[in-house]
Amino acid sequence: MQIFGFLGNILGYALWAAFYVFQNFGLAIIVFTIIVKLLILPFSVKQQKSMAGTARLSKKQKELKEKYGNNRQLLQEEMNKLYEKEGIKPMGGCLTTIVPMLVLFGVFYAVAYPLTNTLHLNGDAVNSAVTYMSKIPGYVANSNPNYQQIALLDLFKYDQFVAQSSTINSLFTADNIAAIDHFSDGFGMFGLDLLSVPADHGFWSVYLIFPALCLVSNIGSQFIMTKVNSSAMGQQQGCMKVVMYLLPLFSAYITYSVPSALGFYWFISAIISLIQSIVLAKVLSPAKLTANSEARHAALLFANEAKVPYVYAPSESASAGNVNAKKKKKK
Repeated sequence: MQIFGFLGNILGYALWAAFYVFQNFGLAIIVFTIIVKLLILPFSVKQQKSMAGTARLSKKQKELKEKYGNNRQLLQEEMNKLYEKEGIKPMGGCLTTIVPMLVLFGVFYAVAYPLTNTLHLNGDAVNSAVTYMSKIPGYVANSNPNYQQIALLDLFKYDQFVAQSSTINSLFTADNIAAIDHFSDGFGMFGLDLLSVPADHGFWSVYLIFPALCLVSNIGSQFIMTKVNSSAMGQQQGCMKVVMYLLPLFSAYITYSVPSALGFYWFISAIISLIQSIVLAKVLSPAKLTANSEARHAALLFANEAKVPYVYAPSESASAGNVNAKKKKKK
């Protein structure tokens, strides 16, 4: 979990910068998501190339299976030679899925631990404040230890909590308190609190909209991409198919039990990913990759032929000699 905490700490700087500009965490998440998508665009391009390239080679793969189907080792060797010759990495689609998932966990740690990972306050002071908060008479602590900083951030919405608490004032500087207070006021989005956990409000609360949006957006995204990349989808690796079918349900389940800010990020990420994938599927389609490959092969053959001098056949050599002799006589 330390690596996710480290990622959350790094991504927290970007979230805080976006929040500082827009003064709203929801808008900050939208801008942050666009920036993240631009940063991992090279991985997305590789994934699309891997899918389209594998689809482009489907006919050759089928021929190899028919020819070497009884010898699995030889079949695998011939398949590897084919991939190497065509510059295709069959596991590229699986590997490029890891980076976006790491980013997702990093965002979770930035959202779940806003005081240490986004505001980057002193960890000991924050932990002491959380301990103090849990001992306040009448206060009901959140059962999930991951969201204690969010609960503390919520309390800062009440001015009396800070004004009457000598402990809080002793743990944080005046600038820290002002930053926390300002930060806590920026989590409203469409009348909803992005710090709230949908599960805490019951299954039929309005906060169910966040898991629902994640489910619908991911299912819609997978359905549309299956249509757009129909030839490539049929050749996807096993791990990619598992992700395609399970991710929508997984996202809805997780979003129901985590702060709404994470669900909102997941929804925005799915929408932007859909737009990006449609564009990449058009630009890097199997047909276009095939055309580009054939053009490169033709150019290479032409270049090689230009370098090799033409060798006359015996009959051609005699004819060429006669022609040259006639030219000399005329001179």
